[in-house]
Amino acid sequence: MPNTDMPDDPSSNDMAATRTAWAEDRTLLANERTFAGWMRTGMACIGLALGMKAVFKDTEYPLLAKGVAEVFIIVAISIFWSAAVKSRQAQRRMNDHDVEAQSHQKMTALAAVLTIAAIATGLTLWLL
Repeated sequence: MPNTDMPDDPSSNDMAATRTAWAEDRTLLANERTFAGWMRTGMACIGLALGMKAVFKDTEYPLLAKGVAEVFIIVAISIFWSAAVKSRQAQRRMNDHDVEAQSHQKMTALAAVLTIAAIATGLTLWLL
């Protein structure tokens, strides 16, 4: 792992190694932001499912409305887990230097909690 503290008279190799380390750090942070974006997208799918239930509450076809709402719940769960897998793949390719990246375990735990919440929301929508 290169040292990102620059010496007083850095060589071109020192500067290149430092730039590479910083680029990896920026990419790790971008990976975390992307993961958070996918989590928000999954939560938006759950919001759409709730909206479907609210909009079609008094429809003649309640099973159709519930079915469409469940599709959004399933899509949300798929988004949560694909984001966790992709995040892990990106983390494996890089090392952190000056920043401490979130651990894959934390991201997996968040995906698991949101999955449980999505399933509970889906069950609640189905029972209403």
